[in-house]
Amino acid sequence: MKTQSNCSSSQPIDAVVAWVDGENLALAAKRQKYLTDTTPIANSSADPTRFASVNEIKYCVLSIIKFAPFVRNIFIVTDKVDPQIYDDVKRYYPERLSSIRIVDHTEIFEGFEEFLPTFNSITIGNMIWRIKDLANNFVYFNDDTFLVRSINPSDWFVGDRPVIRGHWAGIPLHRMLWNKLLTTINKNIRGQKNYQPRASFHMGQWNSARLAGYKWRYFTHSHTPHTVGKQVVADFFAKNLQILRKNLAYRFRNPSQFTFIALSNHLQLIGGNSNIAKPNLIYMQPHNRYNGYIEHKIKLCEQNPSIKYICVQSLDLCSPKEQNRVLGWLEKIIKPL
Repeated sequence: MKTQSNCSSSQPIDAVVAWVDGENLALAAKRQKYLTDTTPIANSSADPTRFASVNEIKYCVLSIIKFAPFVRNIFIVTDKVDPQIYDDVKRYYPERLSSIRIVDHTEIFEGFEEFLPTFNSITIGNMIWRIKDLANNFVYFNDDTFLVRSINPSDWFVGDRPVIRGHWAGIPLHRMLWNKLLTTINKNIRGQKNYQPRASFHMGQWNSARLAGYKWRYFTHSHTPHTVGKQVVADFFAKNLQILRKNLAYRFRNPSQFTFIALSNHLQLIGGNSNIAKPNLIYMQPHNRYNGYIEHKIKLCEQNPSIKYICVQSLDLCSPKEQNRVLGWLEKIIKPL
């Protein structure tokens, strides 16, 4: 890793976890209210799997407490639903109960209430820096991302600047051309006038890079925990309020949106931050895979000491046997020593 200083962060570090309960009937009904035949949503952005949960939040939070005990507070951002995490924290780490706080969307959208309700993780991510009493240095987790080894503050912040995990890439021309082709075919040939291409992980990062001033390349990140310097993004949005408001206007994902983490990363980079590191990640998507896939991924985590994170996506689509294997392994590693 290239770093500017050997000193780790001197400021407190908080964690933020975004969570949604796909089984909550009130939330499902609310979401359905905004889904009509004419709703212009990006391909797959309203799929049930985007909102599904098999209690991953438990393992995400407990992995932070175990492997990053220096984290001051853990904020769980949700929409009027309690993730029921307190009993699990009390069982394993009762001394950390007071450091967990549930944050409702109404808190982070204060002054922007017209954009609620939202079912768009991109939109929600844009506002997490507005959590009350959030440290300037914080780490953003999706609830399907877990720590698997001990973390030092310097893994996340060096010289009070975020450590950014990923690599540089050229303009995603092939994705842009493919999206244009799909849009033309679906709108003009298939008659799907409300068609929108998928809100691509990489296109959202490219849109962010352009906002930060990059024209020929972008820095692409992986599904790791993401480090953020709050003041940098707060200053950007204070000067570019209309850009923020436009990005918040989509209740479901839209391919024109920029992503908060990518914007934060590019603002850091253009501001001179050279704390760049490898992802140190194992990515697992167990649904409909070959026999032994899960065991292979677990073995990689256990045998490679450089692996610090694992992301497990779409676990809700897996068989009960597959879910039990993954969650059973996570249960083993999050227990206190």
